[in-house]
Amino acid sequence: MRKVLMVSAAIVIATSLSACVTTSTSGSVYRPYQTQNEMTVRMAVVEQVREVTIAQGNSGVGTLTGAALGNIAGSSMGGGRGSTATGIVGAVVGGIVGHNIESQNNMRKGLEITVRLDNGELRAITQDADEMFRPGERVRLLSDRRTTRVSH
Repeated sequence: MRKVLMVSAAIVIATSLSACVTTSTSGSVYRPYQTQNEMTVRMAVVEQVREVTIAQGNSGVGTLTGAALGNIAGSSMGGGRGSTATGIVGAVVGGIVGHNIESQNNMRKGLEITVRLDNGELRAITQDADEMFRPGERVRLLSDRRTTRVSH
């Protein structure tokens, strides 16, 4: 029973830690360095909206946390050399599980929004799917030197 609780705790902790790694590319969320900066505003009409998946990438936190917790859980099984072997197996399995949990937590829904600027140029901007856009809608493009976001 103790072993099951340790493995369950390891999975919960790995899930919790890997969830902390994601950041947003939302059209509505600003990071501190983006505030109080002038942005260029251009008007456009939405031509097309396509659903995409935004993959944030892995930091390695999930893999390392899973490996550490897997090692602890595996080492508690068996005795002597057996606990060393199960610790190694637990670390490998825990690392794989932690990596997969982090990968899934770092995937989110996004939109690729193609717009036609008033001067006729086409632009495509990808951002989180936290605001819906429809072809034919009039929108604003807010741009600084690094990012462009689409908003109503």
